[in-house]
Amino acid sequence: MQSVWKSKGKKVHARNIEVTTYDYDGQRIMVEGFLKDDRFQESHGITGETFPSGVVHHMAVRLLVNCSNLLIEDVNVDLMSVPRKMCRETIDCLVPIKGLTITKGFTAKVKKLAGDNKGCTHLVELIQAMAPAVFQGFAAHQSQKPTAFDSDQAKKIIQYLTNTCLAWREDGPYVEALKKKRNVT
Repeated sequence: MQSVWKSKGKKVHARNIEVTTYDYDGQRIMVEGFLKDDRFQESHGITGETFPSGVVHHMAVRLLVNCSNLLIEDVNVDLMSVPRKMCRETIDCLVPIKGLTITKGFTAKVKKLAGDNKGCTHLVELIQAMAPAVFQGFAAHQSQKPTAFDSDQAKKIIQYLTNTCLAWREDGPYVEALKKKRNVT
């Protein structure tokens, strides 16, 4: 299927977000996210500043996540490139999310703890992109070997996935199948 939209003119900006999950020690995973903004021409801010073409933002967030409960045990931020010296003052803005569990409501909690003038909108955006990827990475980590059905684990999955999309709607076949399986075992 071809897009009805065709690129016209020169590329002016690109944002890339990449999230990768690694086994850490069998009980925890390390989830690493990168956000990178590139501008392809000199740009002029409304403050009168002129910025050269190239990397505007390049930052990384690493989360150490406990697989038993999706609790964030540690947070690390790396600011490889930021547009202003003042931006570096936000390096610790995600420390308050240490101890949070990645579940429904996580995004709102992150915004409250590290958003607005308390931190960096780009780091908050990266964490928001990472949260669903943490769950996917956790699922990939846990499903490497076949295991017996765990009713408690199924309950957590149902709580996390219900109504997140059409496939996992509350009255859909996947939620129903898990609920039935939980009642049988």
